[in-house]
Amino acid sequence: MKQRTLIAAIVVLLTMSSMAQEQIPLWDIKELPNYQKSKEKEIIPERDILWIEKIQTPSIQPFIPTQKNANGMAVLICPGGGYRGLAYDWEGTDYAKWLNSRGIAAFVLRYRLPEAASIVTPYKAPLQDAQRAMRWIRSNAAKYHVDANKVGVIGSSAGGHLASSIGTHYEMPIYDRKDSIDALSARPDFMMLIYPVISMQEGLTHKGSKKNLLGKNPSPELVEEFSNELQVTNDTPPTFMVHSADDKAVPVENSIRMYQALVKHKVSATMHLFPTGGHGYSMGLSREGAPHWTKLAEDWFATLE
Repeated sequence: MKQRTLIAAIVVLLTMSSMAQEQIPLWDIKELPNYQKSKEKEIIPERDILWIEKIQTPSIQPFIPTQKNANGMAVLICPGGGYRGLAYDWEGTDYAKWLNSRGIAAFVLRYRLPEAASIVTPYKAPLQDAQRAMRWIRSNAAKYHVDANKVGVIGSSAGGHLASSIGTHYEMPIYDRKDSIDALSARPDFMMLIYPVISMQEGLTHKGSKKNLLGKNPSPELVEEFSNELQVTNDTPPTFMVHSADDKAVPVENSIRMYQALVKHKVSATMHLFPTGGHGYSMGLSREGAPHWTKLAEDWFATLE
């Protein structure tokens, strides 16, 4: 048992060493918005996935296909975790590798989580980091052989809420502009929402995500602001969604309400609903009955080019 624990610890350390070499901070620490000093440290508990809590420094990790295979598209990846942690490889780097295999550049976002002691106003931090990440990708488009007009976002579970928040709140002035990067648009050119939390409304939301993001007793105005099905406009990006009817964590009605809002506003929307799969199945490879949605997504990509 001790040997297994030691091996697991070594694997985690090697993984984190690799991550540390590739993580690119989104801001200089002196310019980090919504920040206050604390003694809190980032936590990586021992799990069967790479799970990160209490993130202190928001960053982005690029995964770039070879230039000959690259098609100019890029995707910002928002891992899920209920706004309490990040399922960083499960719904992050694994997606990045798949996207690379399709010639698409990928950037995994390590965003701040609301409960971190270093955050002043908890609910603002994830969206601040996501907006900045979209702008950062566009500012570095030439470096990574990316078309700045083909930058989308994907998110799963609570990461789907963050992804849909970028798609509906990209013009929200949630932090003061810091530099030339912030002059660029934060609007995604397309959204991919995988078993997403969409709404903060009672009876529809995922309670843990709502509590972690908005607090125990959020105002009705804040609940409405971050119920993203209520924030769709004619300018919301084209959207691809996947959800399972037997999802006991995030009701399938989240995706259905979002789809209805998109159709109402004449936004191109593709939704795939499956009878089984439950919740949190990543790419659909880990359990019987989970939808293998990646091929459907690849066909959808072709409609965007």
